[in-house]
This record gives sequence, structure tokens and C-alpha cells, in this order.
Amino acid sequence: MLKVGYIGLGLMGKPMARNILKAGFPLVVHNRSRAAVDELAAEGARPAFSPAEVAAQVDVVFTNLPDSPDVELVALGEKGIIEGAHEGLIFVDNSTIKPATARHIAAELGKVGVQCLDAPVSGGDIGAQKGTLTIMVGGPAEALEKVMPVLQAIGKSITHVGETGAGQIAKACNQIMVAAQMVAMGELLILAQKAGADPRKVVQAIRGGAAQCWTLDVKPPRLFEGNRAPGFKAYMQAKDLAIVLDTAREYGVPLPATAENAQLFHAMLQMGMGDLDNSAVIGVIERLAGVELET
Repeated sequence: MLKVGYIGLGLMGKPMARNILKAGFPLVVHNRSRAAVDELAAEGARPAFSPAEVAAQVDVVFTNLPDSPDVELVALGEKGIIEGAHEGLIFVDNSTIKPATARHIAAELGKVGVQCLDAPVSGGDIGAQKGTLTIMVGGPAEALEKVMPVLQAIGKSITHVGETGAGQIAKACNQIMVAAQMVAMGELLILAQKAGADPRKVVQAIRGGAAQCWTLDVKPPRLFEGNRAPGFKAYMQAKDLAIVLDTAREYGVPLPATAENAQLFHAMLQMGMGDLDNSAVIGVIERLAGVELET
């Protein structure tokens, strides 16, 4: 059985690591904050004190970190994965980062015999807890085949999109749609309420038609309860949209609607709502419309 390492035990990473452990894989864990490490160690994982220490002990090492510089530092920096690298090690990054960064890390780790998979995920904290994430993978097919049993412990839909960086490109495309749905949902709920219709009834009415989507299935009940806790934090959505727009500029692709949505998520940060769920972008719409969603 593969020995697995997991680095980055945050809102998503900790439940994903826990599901790998529950599936029976020997697990070594590391995190900047030790509380999550101690929690998983109490459940049977082995603690480590650096990414290099994790990499040296395992067959496959996962990361789940906030942004491109974080992944690059953990992979290639001092006491990073590269310092614990060995022939046959597979590196799987579940973070959402720039495709160019994924390609750079793969090239550098490849020099010391490490195969790399960029494997960002979608499905939020609920998907992470239930092991039902969607995983989009870029990198060598033979590496994916080797780690597939581990990925099946954390995800339900696993797609090999293409070569290195393709997983991150798919995630950028995913975040275009996610942001659009969150903004559209906020707009329609506030329009319904201010125009005199019950937003709950409106959602019930349109979910059975062409507007049906995961966002309308999952998010409105939480909003109607006044629950705007994450889920997926708004500041991470804003970060992901910055990656989308940077990538679009690199390839000369106009994304006018995404640029507008990015401004709304940036406004959330300026309003002090960055740690709320990405569905809480409705708060920006509320302020602009001068009405709050009734709970």
C-alpha cells in the first residue's frame, strides 16, 4: 500500500487527509499550525516537522496550500519537498495555483526524479468531508494511475485533463462558473425580495428549469438561515479569480463578465467580508440595493 504524505491541513486539507487515513493508507502530515497535526496524529497519522521530512518517508506527497508562492516554497524552498525527494516520489498538488507555477514546479522536481500532478479540487468543505470532491488532474497518466486509489478516497469525479498545468487550467475555468453562479444567485435573491416576491418560492420555482445548478441546490437554504460561514472563503475566491484573469491575459482571452465578478469579490474584501463564504457576495448586492435578505 502506498505511503502518503499530506501538507496543508486547513479547511479543505484536514478533512481530505482524514479521509486518506480512514481509507487505510499510512499517513504522514505536516502543517504550519501544529493543532491540526496533533489532531490527525491522535487519529493515527505520523507527524512531521518539515515538507522535506514528509517527502523522505512516503511514496506520494500531497499539498493543499493557499496560493502559488506557498506551493513553490513548500515544494522547492529550504526544507522543502525537493530536499526530501527520492526516485519514484509522486507530488500531487490539490491547491489552486497558476498553471505556469505548476509547470515550473514540475520541471524542477522532475530534475530529481519526482513526477508531478496538479490536481485542484472543487466541492467545498462539504465535499472534502464526505470524500465526494471533483478532482481535475494535469500531468503524466502513469503517475495518475499509481495514485488513483488515494484520489478515490477523497474524490468522486476524477478527470485526467491533460499534461502538466491542465488541471489548473480546468480549475480556472471552474472558478469562472462558480463566481458567476454566486453573483447571479445574489442578484436574483435580492431582485425577488425587493420586487415583492418571496425569494424562497422563487428559488423553488426556478430550480426545476434551465436555472438549475449546484449553487441553487446548496446555498440558498444556508443564506435563508443567516448562515454565511465558509464553505469556501471569499478571499480564496478572489485569489482564484486573480489567477483566472492573469491566465487570460497571458493567452489574450477577454473575460469581461469574470472581470466584473472579480470586482465584486474584491469589494467583499474591502468591506471586511473576506472570511465569509463565497455565497456571501450577496452582501455586496445588498448594500448596493439598500435591502438585506430576510432570514
